[in-house]
Amino acid sequence: MAYFGSNRKKLIPRLYVFMAALLFAMVTMGLSTVEAKTVAAPMVPQSFTELAEEVSPSVVNIRTVRTIKGGGPVFRHFQRNPFGDNDPFRDFFERFFGEEHQPEFRQRSLGSGFIIDEAGYIVTNYHVIDGADEIVVKLKNGREFDATIMGKDSNTDLALLKVESPENFQAARLGNSDALQVGQWVLAIGSPFGLEQTITAGIVSAKGRVIGSGPYDDFIQTDASINPGNSGGPLTNMEGEVIGINTAIVATGQGIGFAIPINLAKGIIDQLKTKGEVTRGWIGVAIQDLSREMVEYYDLKDNKGVLVADVFENNPAERAGIKPQDIIISINGTKIESSRELTSFIAGLPVGEKAKVTVLRDNKEKTFTVQIAKREEEKLASKRMFNDEDAGELGISVSNITPELEDRFNLSDREGIVITKVERGSKAAMAGLRAGDVIKEINRHRVETVDDYRKIFGSIKEGQPMNLFINRVNTGFIVVRLIK
Repeated sequence: MAYFGSNRKKLIPRLYVFMAALLFAMVTMGLSTVEAKTVAAPMVPQSFTELAEEVSPSVVNIRTVRTIKGGGPVFRHFQRNPFGDNDPFRDFFERFFGEEHQPEFRQRSLGSGFIIDEAGYIVTNYHVIDGADEIVVKLKNGREFDATIMGKDSNTDLALLKVESPENFQAARLGNSDALQVGQWVLAIGSPFGLEQTITAGIVSAKGRVIGSGPYDDFIQTDASINPGNSGGPLTNMEGEVIGINTAIVATGQGIGFAIPINLAKGIIDQLKTKGEVTRGWIGVAIQDLSREMVEYYDLKDNKGVLVADVFENNPAERAGIKPQDIIISINGTKIESSRELTSFIAGLPVGEKAKVTVLRDNKEKTFTVQIAKREEEKLASKRMFNDEDAGELGISVSNITPELEDRFNLSDREGIVITKVERGSKAAMAGLRAGDVIKEINRHRVETVDDYRKIFGSIKEGQPMNLFINRVNTGFIVVRLIK
């Protein structure tokens, strides 16, 4: 104690110095750790120069010319006939110019593309070359070539061109779009507004976007600037691999662009290269996703699966025994969770293959063997008196389906009864029922005639719920819930 007491004045300053040194060391170590983390995970790449130099020689500018009869919209505006069929000048013009006296208009447009093969095969968008009479491809070094269309597919907006040269071309490397993750950096290269070899950078904003452009929507969304003229150009990852094909922009949005995943395009490109067309599988059903109301109505565990809205006559699904209202849950053992998955899966199956399709029917699994047919796009594109019964308190009139009502409401579903009138402000109107809706079931009891409807309706007590299973034109199956 005597020693401590005698050295107390000397020890206290030394303790302060030691503690200050320790605190400084801790702060310094903390800063070093933060700096280390910052270096390990940079937010922005230092440079895109090397990447751009590697990819840009395979990117091309595409100029097209298409001839439009009638001189385009400006000429047609001035050639509208104010006299209708009784034009007093018709004979004069036909005598001197013939019946076809409308001038032609040559419309020019620009797009982008990229070389995928040393032999000169080029991928671009279908809409870039659609209807073109002339197609000219320009390389980064300024050389130009006339291009030939080897094949095109409007459903995926893809086209394959070919240019000829005794020298080999520099081809882009194709990557794996399935491995792409949201937040990754990407580069878009093309000719926006005709400005050739323009490079923009951004990140992957989302994957699997459906924007309503076709039956095989599965777009990569990016905030890399994509503008008119970028269409058909490549979207690359930071390794210089093409992982998408720039395709669409949102006219009212900024910083939103869409690209076709390269994995989706690979199979299409191979078919266009070898056969000049795309062959897709088809089983002959109209389908839709399961809504929350559908899941409750069918007492399902989840909303995974696809509802069969209609089965086309004399097609594979009908021949196999699949029926409307079946819920497809797997094909060849692969689980199906959405209509988009089902469409893509079936389209990728070889024509003639026998597929095992498992469905839920009355909450029981059934498996059918369906022979895959060829999807015919042309066929898909072409595709008694009134007997009203007033339901009184609901505010609807219903009828057995007659040929007249089929024409009136454009009905393809003939099983059930049709709503012919909905009173404004009624329970039915408030629940969302419409004229033209086909009632197929009420509380899971099948409705085939107005008599069936009357019996089921009469058995439901006032205040009890009514779940109406409806088939609506241009919408498909829905469940409408109301209280009697």
